[in-house]
Amino acid sequence: MYQRTVLIVEDEPLIRMILADAVEDEGYSVLEAGTALEAIAILGHHQVNAVITDVDMPGALNGLDLAKFIHLSMRTLPVIVTSAGRDGADCSLPGEALFIPKPYPLACMIGSLNSVLEADPNARKPGNSVRAA
Repeated sequence: MYQRTVLIVEDEPLIRMILADAVEDEGYSVLEAGTALEAIAILGHHQVNAVITDVDMPGALNGLDLAKFIHLSMRTLPVIVTSAGRDGADCSLPGEALFIPKPYPLACMIGSLNSVLEADPNARKPGNSVRAA
């Protein structure tokens, strides 16, 4: 059986751990990164089916830079962007990236992840945003 892999990019270890556990409980394999540069290195060495990234992270690149890199180099790879300090309109999301504001219920994130992985890449709408319940 083919297991899909999700890359979680989050600099807060506790948030990353909780989200990774929820994603694994849903049946996905998880890779983790604490910075955008770590994520780019992982993307260069592993087959990844979706990326969940926070916007604000330490280092030269943030989560929006990562989403733009993915949009330019891996056009069909689904990206979910999260942030507590910004909203979807503030982010200038590239391509079909989806925005989910923090704090988000885990069920909302998992539902969105399942949706982007099941959706036809040609059917997704650019700059989508999800409202956390």
